[in-house]
This record gives sequence, structure tokens and C-alpha cells, in this order.
Amino acid sequence: MAFALIGARVFDGESFHENVAVVVKGANIECLVNVNQLRSDIPRVVLDGGLLAPGFIDVQVNGGGGALVNDHPTPETLHIIANAHRRFGTTGMLPTVITDDPSIMQAAIVAVRGCRSEGQASILGIHVEGPFLDKARKGAHDEKFIRSISPADLDVFANAACGKLMLTLAPNRVLAADIKKLVSQGVLVSLGHSNATYEEAQAALAAGATSFTHLFNAMSQLTGRAPGMVGAALTNGDSFIGVIADGFHAHDAALRIAFNVTSMDRFMLISDAMPPAAGGPDTFKLQGRLVKRVEGRLELEDGTLAGSNLTMDEAVKFCVGKLTVPLTKALQMASRNPARFLGRSDLGVIRPGALASLVHIDGQLNVMKTWVEGK
Repeated sequence: MAFALIGARVFDGESFHENVAVVVKGANIECLVNVNQLRSDIPRVVLDGGLLAPGFIDVQVNGGGGALVNDHPTPETLHIIANAHRRFGTTGMLPTVITDDPSIMQAAIVAVRGCRSEGQASILGIHVEGPFLDKARKGAHDEKFIRSISPADLDVFANAACGKLMLTLAPNRVLAADIKKLVSQGVLVSLGHSNATYEEAQAALAAGATSFTHLFNAMSQLTGRAPGMVGAALTNGDSFIGVIADGFHAHDAALRIAFNVTSMDRFMLISDAMPPAAGGPDTFKLQGRLVKRVEGRLELEDGTLAGSNLTMDEAVKFCVGKLTVPLTKALQMASRNPARFLGRSDLGVIRPGALASLVHIDGQLNVMKTWVEGK
């Protein structure tokens, strides 16, 4: 049965529309039509002003609502995380499993497969962050689990069958030939947690890598004679770049510089969220190590950042309010751009035929309501 969403300004992923109704039929958007031309027999859902936009897509979500993928990689955990973040506008996500025992990685893949089969439409696939990383830039990843990639790992990814699979790896620890194999299997290879040189990063991009994981964090920095991973990210032009816009993971000025030197169409807002995000507790254990929320930051006992308690609506607000990013660009970084990275032309836009995964936000960018595939 169709229904029409009316009463809000509409952002279709590219531009704004006034006095327009978005007609939803089943899981999809049927059409956009002037409210005055809307058929009288279509039920109407009246939105009290604000803005109707494509739902947010977060490609790096470790946890939320008190749950953590690595702790209990089960469909139940994923449902908790997805439902917790949905209240803050995330209608599509890649639950993220970080460096751990191989059995945890495999269990997470199975859990995502199961969750999708159970109808959790907001679970678009999985992000496997590690364990093929550089110990020199391990961040909060447990060094004892960091290892080299093996033929068995390639087989696991080839047979994942769990939607989109994103893999963060260190380009100076994984051969270009293996990156090519992964890409040929449909894996979205992202570069991160690495002290790689600019040249090593470029070689990985040439082999098929298509993104960088949390710019500026856990990667070789840009200097005058050694551009590093940051330099490769900002000069490549074709890849996507994840950013954690929370005021802790990167200096405001660093993000402004990044946005000014390359197309903003390349950036994806990510939360890198941990259990405290989206209504979780102030402390949790990460593989037996205590993590505390300290003045907004999530820290291990030695002060190392351990993910965030960010939600996607907060990331959008931070970009607009603190970084003076135009609202159109902030919304695109939260929806259209990650949809393009995932190869999902049916998401991140409001147009006929696209999935009706939507967010309604008020004038202060607070989330009022969400729809995932029309529900």
C-alpha cells in the first residue's frame, strides 16, 4: 500500500524541494509530486516541518546501545546495534569487527548473513577492520591478533555472502597481488592502520583499493618530503575517504584543509562507534581492556583513542555547526557518498525507484523519525 510523506522540505541527495510529496510504495519511492497534484486516495503522513533526507549510511560501526560486535558476534547483537543507531538517523550500516581471533571474524560474517536473512534491512554488509594491519599504527587494535593475510582468509572473504564486504588493511603489509584478488572477489578494500609510504599507498590504489579508513588516524602523516598515507588520500581523486567528525579524532583545521584540497564528494562521515554510542554505558571492555568515556572521548587506560561514542546525526551537526560545511555537503557525506562507495545507487537519494530509507530531521538537525525500506 502506498502512502505520501508531506509537510517537510525535501533534500533528494542533490538539491532541495519545497511543497513536494514523497510517495512510498512498499520498500521503494514511487514518485515525487507537487502536494497540490497528489491523488486524493493516497494516505498522507504529515511531517511537522523540518527536512526529509536520505537516511544516513555508516560504514564503520563497532557497536552501540551497549553492544559490541567483537564481544558477541551474533544476529542479536547486530539487531541491538542497528536499532540503537537508527534512532539517530542511521538507516544503513556496515557492522564492524576489529582485529581479533579468526574465529571472531568468521562468526561476525555469519552473524551478518543471518541478520540480513532475518530481514534487518539496515545491515548492508560487514566491515572487517584488520587483522592485516601494521603494528606501528595499530591504534586500539590488540597487537597479538595482528597477522599476515593467508589463502584461507581469501577463501573466507570469497564465500562471505553477507552483502557488501569492506576490508581495512595496511598496504605495506598486504601484497598488491592479494589486493587484486580481494577486489576480484568483490571486496571493498580500504587502506588504514599503516605506516605505509605514499608510493605504497598508491600501489595499493592501483591494485584496486577504493577508500581510506578514518583519515589522519592510525596512518602515516603528510610531510614535505614524505606525503604518506594522508598525502595519498588527499591527492588520489578517485577513492573515498572516511572521517570521524567529533572534534577528538582530527583537529577542526585539519578537516577543513582536507575538505578544501579535494572534492567533498569523496568524503564519508563515519562514527567508528563503540558500545557507549547511541545510549550505551560510559565504560566497557575491549578484548579485556577497560575503555572509559572521558569528557566525550573513549580512551584506553594509556589514553589511546578507542573508537568513539559518536552518532551520525552528531557528525552532521559537527560538520555544519563547527566546520561550517554547507548542509547539502554534510548530508551527502552522511548518505549519498557512502552509498556510492558501496555501489548502491538505490540508496543515498530520494528519487523514483530508490529504496525508501529516509530520515526526517528538524531545524536543529535532530532526528525526528526514520524509515528503512518504507517501514
